[in-house]
Amino acid sequence: MTYPELLQDIKIRIRQAQIKATLSVNAEMLALYWDVGRLIDQRQSEKGWGKSVIPRLSKDIRNELPEIKGVSERNLGRMVAFYREYRELIILPQPVAKLPASDMGESIIVPQAVAQLDTPGDIRL
Repeated sequence: MTYPELLQDIKIRIRQAQIKATLSVNAEMLALYWDVGRLIDQRQSEKGWGKSVIPRLSKDIRNELPEIKGVSERNLGRMVAFYREYRELIILPQPVAKLPASDMGESIIVPQAVAQLDTPGDIRL
């Protein structure tokens, strides 16, 4: 393999890893937003909490975790709306499977699905 080929191969692998990392982060954030919406919706349903819990949660989260972004009243309300729209969303864990690629102990990492919806036509991740 020539030096330019090595350089090209490494650049491709770096870009692929960056894309995979971005997709993984996006999937985790999607799962988080759905779960936060679920938690709030459940408390509102089971405990009779009204909409006033959202401003309080937003304020308390920002006070206790000031480095965290995206927990405004509006965003928490959107998380609840997201959960209510996609209650049937099944969030699956994302195990990483390793399969042997050769007798020399190398492995291939196989990406796994992170979410599955039950109804046809829904978005699948």
